[in-house]
Amino acid sequence: MSDKEDRLLHEIAAEHHVAVDEAALKKAEEFIEAEEGATNRLPGLLGRLVSAVAIVMSLVHLYAAYAIVPTQQLRMIHVGFVLFLVFLLFPFSKRYRHHVKWWDWIAVALSLVVIGYGLAGGDDFTDRSTIPSALDMVFGVILTLLVLEAARRGTGWIMPFVCVLFIAYAMLGPYLGPPWTHRGYDISRLVGQMYMTLEGIFGVPVDVSSSLIILFTIYGAFLQFSGAGKFFIDFSFSAMGGKPTGAGRTIVLSSFLLGGPSGSGVATTVTLGTVAYPMLAKAGYGKDAAGGLLAAGGLGAIISPPVLGAAAFLIAEFLKISYLDVILMATIPTCLYYFALFLMVELDARKFGMQQVPFDRTESLWSLTRQFGFHFLSLVAIIFFMVLGFSPVSAVFWATLVAFVVSALHPDCALMSRRQMILFCAVAAGVCVVYAAVKGRFHTDALSWALPAGALALIAAAFVRPDWRLWPAKLVTALEAGSVSMLNVAATCAAAGIIVGVVTLTGLGLKFSSIVIGYADSLTQGTMSALTAVGLEATKALLHDVKLLYTAIFTSLIVWIVGLAVPVTASYIICAVIAAPALIVLGVPDFAAHMFIFYYAVLSEVSPPTALSPFAAAAITGGDPYKTTLQSWKYTMPAFLVPFIFVLDPAGLGLLLMGSFKALAKASVVDIATVTVTAMIGIGALAAGMQGWLFKRTTRTERWLLILAGLALVYPRAAFDYIGIVLIAIVLVSQKLRRAPAPRTG
Repeated sequence: MSDKEDRLLHEIAAEHHVAVDEAALKKAEEFIEAEEGATNRLPGLLGRLVSAVAIVMSLVHLYAAYAIVPTQQLRMIHVGFVLFLVFLLFPFSKRYRHHVKWWDWIAVALSLVVIGYGLAGGDDFTDRSTIPSALDMVFGVILTLLVLEAARRGTGWIMPFVCVLFIAYAMLGPYLGPPWTHRGYDISRLVGQMYMTLEGIFGVPVDVSSSLIILFTIYGAFLQFSGAGKFFIDFSFSAMGGKPTGAGRTIVLSSFLLGGPSGSGVATTVTLGTVAYPMLAKAGYGKDAAGGLLAAGGLGAIISPPVLGAAAFLIAEFLKISYLDVILMATIPTCLYYFALFLMVELDARKFGMQQVPFDRTESLWSLTRQFGFHFLSLVAIIFFMVLGFSPVSAVFWATLVAFVVSALHPDCALMSRRQMILFCAVAAGVCVVYAAVKGRFHTDALSWALPAGALALIAAAFVRPDWRLWPAKLVTALEAGSVSMLNVAATCAAAGIIVGVVTLTGLGLKFSSIVIGYADSLTQGTMSALTAVGLEATKALLHDVKLLYTAIFTSLIVWIVGLAVPVTASYIICAVIAAPALIVLGVPDFAAHMFIFYYAVLSEVSPPTALSPFAAAAITGGDPYKTTLQSWKYTMPAFLVPFIFVLDPAGLGLLLMGSFKALAKASVVDIATVTVTAMIGIGALAAGMQGWLFKRTTRTERWLLILAGLALVYPRAAFDYIGIVLIAIVLVSQKLRRAPAPRTG
């Protein structure tokens, strides 16, 4: 966490009269650093150099959003910027933090040389990828080592270790036993794949990182430094206060709104915890329960449209679909996730007999919306532009401009002064008009002239009117933060390109899928024998359903296990290439298989030993980290059974709104409504079962009946829906006939 973000966190806490425990906050910041990397704080000339490079990096990518930059060049430039900044901002080890050593400068120099060599080579460089020269091989090996080291500094040693295992697999193929055997590849072939084509380090993950992820982090930085995060929290406090459930509801709503400015589950958890934990404690939440709810809220920030997490951009690129379709698919599952959290909060209030918590409302809901509601405009703008047919890259670029311009509507939010904004916009608009008059039509190329003209106008005005501040500090800080905040993700994407390259070369994805399906076959045969023994007919359809169920369970476990060791983005990339084919082979649509993997990759955020969100929440609340993790599972688990709905049966695809707007237009509204309602009822039953409370405290039998009912309703078949509804009815009757015990306290 940077000094600027740290100050912002204290300002939000002070606004709500919350005393921030410095020791707890420092401990929580360590978990943010574990997720985002511990960066150097560089003073003097070196610090200004790094800031300048980060600002230039943001400006280059904003330029590439509307201008035509060749794909290979943009990816190489992106990796060059990332390596340069990572080796200066991320220390070799903690003992060297806040110091740049000689070996860091060597890594920086080598990064510039290998990237410059690739850029200078042009088409000839790519054409000789199958027969690289000796110099190509030397630079290719150096780049691979630099990428692995950058990933280690940004995310820890596990990701580069996994990459080394994949490289070893590519080289040792002939010496492995079946089914892992393959022809094997030498250094020459690997260098050609990883360094000289768009199938390795500069592959799909870096493509997404250089075109979408960085633009969304810049957009998030613009929102953050214009005060959107503070407004979203204030808005949630005002909207959800006044009831015993107000404390919990505030966490749920705030986590959804903060998904745009933050993009980080851990950072969202810490921001919410610092402000809202005292309120949760007063309401009656224990330390572990409060931490679990905070972590669950932070997790929701990763899966909340319109921004979602970095892995969501990769889904669009892997499947070659519009990002708007990804947002469409995430809509109902996200609503179900927050529906589950709201239910849990309501049940908490009844289970623990919580009290209404008074808090100081500095502004009414209407007053806040009237003054700062413009922060919602850019969120709406992303969807609006994509609906108009803009690409996701263009949509987020224009949404960023919207956030920049509307920030001037309030002096406390403006990224530059109002006079500067008026001058800048007037000059830029004038240049666009002249360009359109000369060319006969408007084109985004006009921005190549308009934006620099606006900047030059500010410089000229500063000479004419010295009182016009030349340096718009907030805007510059936002541009810097937009690049710096995504360095660890970009390093992960570059390293993940090595994994994708190996899988492409060796066909590992299909091999791994055949192994998973083989295990599912074995269990299916045993299950079918048992069903036949009790008199059920072993039909082909039943055989397929059982096999698919086991394959889905195995896939979810694989994604979860991978997610225990690596971040969400890396977990999705690895499993998308090795695990998704198993589901697709059994007839699951590719978009459903990838969404299934995405949601289980996100679950790694609350899974030990890398359960950074619960551990950060425990640092804030003073609770036990592992008990807090179990509590976060309690809050999130009902919603994370939802992905099984859309892979186990075609009817479940309704939860993904059929995967695209084109398919949705042909779908049955009744079928989509039916599967959504049954899923809501199932989630409600699971939530009540996990909490041990429905309208009153449940008995052990009632609790298990509710859990079984929820599991039955999650399976998208009419027979299971009837079973689930009957089980819920039994519990309702049982509770109606029983006298309610007094609610617990604490």
